[in-house]
Amino acid sequence: MVPENRVDSGEFEGWYTWPEEPFEHDTAGPFYFRVDDQGPVAAFRAQRKHMNAGGVVHGGCLMAFADFSLFAIAHEQIEGEYGVTVAFNSEFLSGPPEGAYIEARGEVLRAGRSIIFVRGIITGNGKACLNFSGTIMRRPKSH
Repeated sequence: MVPENRVDSGEFEGWYTWPEEPFEHDTAGPFYFRVDDQGPVAAFRAQRKHMNAGGVVHGGCLMAFADFSLFAIAHEQIEGEYGVTVAFNSEFLSGPPEGAYIEARGEVLRAGRSIIFVRGIITGNGKACLNFSGTIMRRPKSH
């Protein structure tokens, strides 16, 4: 996993990002995460670039955010290592509108030596929009 970087200003001040992940940070996101009194949480604000022609957040964007969220939820188990997604499942429940506060919460179901199982749900303005689960394989960092 790449080092965490704390956000210094704006709506997500005090949250963290992984700017070394250009797709999640620059292209699809930026996506953010932190740990609060309820546990790990990931979030972003839906912008025009996230929308589909139907006026809701594109399913591919929600899936990319869910993949980011797997790692945010499991960040303590991956600390100091690198991980890759080896399995991912999702079900679409609703489409959040532009401007919505998109949030993901979940839990680590099991963390073994090399495999971590995670599940979660994404909400848009508090309404469930995507259920997801995935498997992360720990990998040694290569430089």
